[in-house]
Amino acid sequence: MSTHVLSDTGVLTGRSLRHILRSPDTIITTAVTPIALMLLFVYVLGGAINTGSDESYVNYMLPGILLITIASGIAYTAYRLFLDMQGGIFERFQSMPIARSSVLWAHVLTSLVANLVSVAVVVGVALLMGFRTGASVGAWLAVAGILVLFTLALTWLAVIAGLSAKTVDGASAFSYPLIFLPFISSAFVPTATMPGPVAWFAENQPVTSIVNSIRALFAQQPVGNDIWIALAWCVGILVLAYVFAMAAYRRKIT
Repeated sequence: MSTHVLSDTGVLTGRSLRHILRSPDTIITTAVTPIALMLLFVYVLGGAINTGSDESYVNYMLPGILLITIASGIAYTAYRLFLDMQGGIFERFQSMPIARSSVLWAHVLTSLVANLVSVAVVVGVALLMGFRTGASVGAWLAVAGILVLFTLALTWLAVIAGLSAKTVDGASAFSYPLIFLPFISSAFVPTATMPGPVAWFAENQPVTSIVNSIRALFAQQPVGNDIWIALAWCVGILVLAYVFAMAAYRRKIT
């Protein structure tokens, strides 16, 4: 980004963040569902689930819960973007001497900040529920990096939905399959316990490699090839989503 784009993006991101500060229910709502799932699985269902390891169930399932948190949060990006489009804000911005791409980047960076706050809240609750890790600072930074990449990738998908939706419900509904995806992965049970076709899908979809990588980093275990597969998925989705989002944006403003 040029200095002009960076400064414009900073101003517009500040605008979006102020909206969230005035209405913190966005972050609260985003965190409530993952926390409720965590309580349900740990205290109700966890005792009946055999993960094949000695670690506590909250340790086992937290990586998947973090991804669900992010998948829930990015729906608000599509929602806010759709409202801006319908409210004529984009047309107003076009009449001003600002970089056009900064409008989208502001929504993306706002999503990143809001989702990381929600993730921090969920991790805090997990600690109260007994989550423990001896992960080093480097491992924590690696986990944070994976979550940032995952958030950016899904947020650019949300941008496409926000630009393309015809109704406000359609703008946020696209996130439902993303929230459901961790349930067909290694997030809650080992994929080996699933029927053949389901196990194949679970092993080869992006969430499993991301969950396995984060779980290994928290457990101070070798991450193996999972980390590279996870990064490939995140970067690949991010690049493709960015290209399609910018194309959709150009169609909207021309």
